[in-house]
Amino acid sequence: MEIGHLFIIFWLLTRLLLQMNKLAFFLFFLVFVPARSIAQDWAQLDVYREDNKKLAQKMTMENRIVFFGNSITIGWLHTQPSFFRDKPYINRGIGGQTTPQMLVRFRQDVIDLKPRVVLILAGTNDIAGNTGPMTLDETLANLKSMTELAQSNNIAVILCSVLPASDYSWRPGLRPDIKIPKLNAMIKEYADKQGAIYLDYFSAMVNGKQGLDPDLANDGVHPTKKGYEIMAPLAEKAIKKALDESP
Repeated sequence: MEIGHLFIIFWLLTRLLLQMNKLAFFLFFLVFVPARSIAQDWAQLDVYREDNKKLAQKMTMENRIVFFGNSITIGWLHTQPSFFRDKPYINRGIGGQTTPQMLVRFRQDVIDLKPRVVLILAGTNDIAGNTGPMTLDETLANLKSMTELAQSNNIAVILCSVLPASDYSWRPGLRPDIKIPKLNAMIKEYADKQGAIYLDYFSAMVNGKQGLDPDLANDGVHPTKKGYEIMAPLAEKAIKKALDESP
């Protein structure tokens, strides 16, 4: 057999072995790599899944109130934990989340907990484009969907204003100083028409640059303890109103 023929046969055998190795690797990957490491939990349903199961077993908690939102909501629990202590307040905030993510987990993290009231604080990460570009109308549409889902399940809704932000340090130049006031006006108009309560944090915290002073938010977005101390009585007043007005 000529050397050229031997080379061709050797090359074909090498290619075959390589393909077999690729197939073996692929089969190994399918069998031994857990599915959860392949698929993404985009809405982060796993964050509160176990906590929700434990909470479902506790039937003594009356007048449950769910605080539903992003890092500003979960940051409240970390920065001012006394506000949640010995109260039927349930914090379901996840840092960085946008309204489409929150809508996906709304049933698991709100409706299934059977609260009497939900406070929804969301929208700033939409403007920041955390999960891609979004219009203010798209953000409002997601807030509407959450509101209507809650109300259809006899849950009173408090729609919170987006907190002031003159800019985002991680994505500068998106003009939240202009977009946030516009979105808040849209949220308020919808809340008034829909029979939800509008909770105005913005007016109580905004400075002359449509942002937050450093004593209220070190990074211009996430409240300090002083910032949450301004928010707390406003939230409690809105919760009382919601409870008084709900059946």
